Amino acid sequence: MSTTKGDVLVWDLPTRVGHWLLAGGFVLAWITGESEEWRLIHVLAGGTVVGVVLFRLLWGLIGTRYALFADFVWNPSAAWAYLKSLLGPKPEHHIGHNPAGGLAIVLLLVLALATSAAGWLNYQEIGGKLTEAFHEGLANAMLAVVLVHLAGVLVGSIKHHENLPRTMVTGMKRGYANDAIAGARPFAAIALIVWVAAVAWLLSR
Repeated sequence: MSTTKGDVLVWDLPTRVGHWLLAGGFVLAWITGESEEWRLIHVLAGGTVVGVVLFRLLWGLIGTRYALFADFVWNPSAAWAYLKSLLGPKPEHHIGHNPAGGLAIVLLLVLALATSAAGWLNYQEIGGKLTEAFHEGLANAMLAVVLVHLAGVLVGSIKHHENLPRTMVTGMKRGYANDAIAGARPFAAIALIVWVAAVAWLLSR
């Protein structure tokens, strides 16, 4: 085993592409949510979110090492212990998602599906004001989790002296050779993009 740290590939391409598609879809859906003129764009953005989440659920079972749910789905006590460690001089460090970040991801996936389901019902004019209010409430809850997640990314970047947003672009983090994943899985990323486009189109019909 190598004892020298260097830049190693941690995040595969489907994980990175999915991350930014989910972020972009949510932002676009949020800013078009109150406009009838941009309603179709809003629905397509929501469909993008659904497509990414459904793919991510599968990728969490068959993807690369750090994309697997088994690697980052921790219990709340582990997340709390990690957050407390940030107050000390030597915070816990994880090559993949830390326990708090893993918890945020699970919440975001659940909220994304629930928000999108309520939004689709509203788009189909099923449930009237109830589904509309449910959709808005879930979207607000998702926004709150997103903001907490962003704050966590900022704090983690500072405490661990690493640019976490950049790692989700390059896929690279500081680690040992045996920490690296075998490959970026570009064909899976292409499949993700095609899948997301198909889901967004189908849900907008």
